[in-house]
Amino acid sequence: MALKKVAVIMGSDSDLPVVKKALLELKSYGVEYECRVMSAHRTPALACEFSANAKDKGFGVIICAAGMAAHLAGIVAAHTTLPVIGIPCSSKNFDGMDALLSTVQMPSGVPVATVAVDGAKNAALLAVQILAVSDQELSDKLAQNKIEMEKAVVEKDAKIQKEIAADALIQLSF
Repeated sequence: MALKKVAVIMGSDSDLPVVKKALLELKSYGVEYECRVMSAHRTPALACEFSANAKDKGFGVIICAAGMAAHLAGIVAAHTTLPVIGIPCSSKNFDGMDALLSTVQMPSGVPVATVAVDGAKNAALLAVQILAVSDQELSDKLAQNKIEMEKAVVEKDAKIQKEIAADALIQLSF
């Protein structure tokens, strides 16, 4: 079964530094993506048309990154039945709180899964998990990643335990 693509839409090209983390994560799983700039406010017809036709174009999930008023994920979700994941992006004025509230506070019937402010990597992982429901190879890659994360934490714990033990011996010698 061919993987479905993920659409990654930014409200502005200034969101690219955040979005790059999602693109890298999708690439690491071998998931095809298309990345676009569309604004809920400056190109609403384009955003609506894209989202309305996304399923027919082979997309399985849409990720939307936007800051400030952050209406992009909502307008996209209003025009598709695909899962939509919102990435609220930080800004100078409110440090991303405005985007977070705009993205997470969707009305009943227009769901948007929302990750942390600037949480592009988790947005990509959630998109991969959604696609993995019907793709065993992708599911296996996610499972392997969980094993690797666990090993990394265990290794870090062992290192810290050695440092703590060494520090305790040094303190006892004074």
